[in-house]
Amino acid sequence: MKQYKYKINGNTYNVTINDVEENMAKVEVNGTPYNVELEEKKKPVIKKVTRPAAAPTTDAGAPVVSRPQVAGGGAVQSPLPGVIVDIRVAVGDTVAKGQTVVILEAMKMENEIHADKDGKVVAINVNKGDSVLEGTDLVVVE
Repeated sequence: MKQYKYKINGNTYNVTINDVEENMAKVEVNGTPYNVELEEKKKPVIKKVTRPAAAPTTDAGAPVVSRPQVAGGGAVQSPLPGVIVDIRVAVGDTVAKGQTVVILEAMKMENEIHADKDGKVVAINVNKGDSVLEGTDLVVVE
């Protein structure tokens, strides 16, 4: 049994809560008994998290995440994991040492990846939107 005093619009009310069973409370206000129906508590909704059955692939069936390849002499490699935002060269282009060949987004920043030597682009191993790991061969320059 709990007793409370409330003052509403200048009027004093003595409220006694006698008994509460499930969602019904027996209450007295200034000596007058009332049965008060309480709002039922809703149970929280628990959502199941579903995980993909397999790693995502491109339309061609290739894995979205490129795996590091063995560097073959003139490969420009990814210095850190990220997503390819732009490819600034094409196969057959001549590049100079220090020229930007790929833009890689990592840690919410765009990073310019530069050619490490003068030469001709013979292969581009990634596409825009690909996720790559550190050490992945991005562009091969010979």
